[in-house]
Amino acid sequence: MRTLEEPADGQENHVLFDRLSALDIAAFVVDGVDLSPGAAIPSDGDIRIDRALAGFLFTCGPEHIRHPEPIEGGARYPLHGSLAGTAVSHTQMASDGAECTATIEVALADGGQARIERRWRIDAGRHEVVLEDRVVNVGTSAFPPMMMYHVNIAGRLLGPVTRILSASLADGESIWRFGNGESAHFCLPAAIGLDGWSDVTLAGLAGLGGRNLQVRFRIDTLPFLQMWRCQRGEADVISIEPVSHRIAKRPELAAAGELIPLLPGEARSYAIAFSVA
Repeated sequence: MRTLEEPADGQENHVLFDRLSALDIAAFVVDGVDLSPGAAIPSDGDIRIDRALAGFLFTCGPEHIRHPEPIEGGARYPLHGSLAGTAVSHTQMASDGAECTATIEVALADGGQARIERRWRIDAGRHEVVLEDRVVNVGTSAFPPMMMYHVNIAGRLLGPVTRILSASLADGESIWRFGNGESAHFCLPAAIGLDGWSDVTLAGLAGLGGRNLQVRFRIDTLPFLQMWRCQRGEADVISIEPVSHRIAKRPELAAAGELIPLLPGEARSYAIAFSVA
């Protein structure tokens, strides 16, 4: 399944969805160049995540994010939650190819049940791709939603002049190879714009002729900007990761009142957008 965007500047963009993994984005092709990292990723030994991480965008949640943690009774929340690797149960593409909706039924690790109502669309005015998610608790018990969107970019496209630009950063910008060593990450409170969204730009992508990739996201339900990079062995990837929770173990988040339950029948909404210019 594929959508096609042709912005006013003549740039041709293709978004290729993965129906077997939550209708995430397997490839984002700009003028013939795929921004996704493909095989240039590290493996944690989870085939769901290996497949998802190789694509341009994958979603972790809706009941857990980051590394596995124990559930009372002996089970464990899986790496990046239960959504990755879940096939869509229903999809519909608009006749003009500018919108695609999907429904994903997710069996949660703690025995609950959630439905993701997903809408991808092209915003022609802003020349960007927009994702709107609605997480609905369709089970019989409450659970605290946790969501993170991994926008994965092939490191081969970056160059010495590439910079990360965002009001969320202390100085407003950073070199793309931040931190020390072969791999590094950070998670910061996201700066809010006048429209209630935050943004971050990976500027000066050498492999795209110096173009910029901008990612925007709703800050009310995605209040943190996380970024991760890995240049280890054959892995060469950098990720922009808007996220609902700071980096901390579940007991710490719960004690701080940051795991807000979603009751049966209730819903919570998230949104993220990206563009190349």
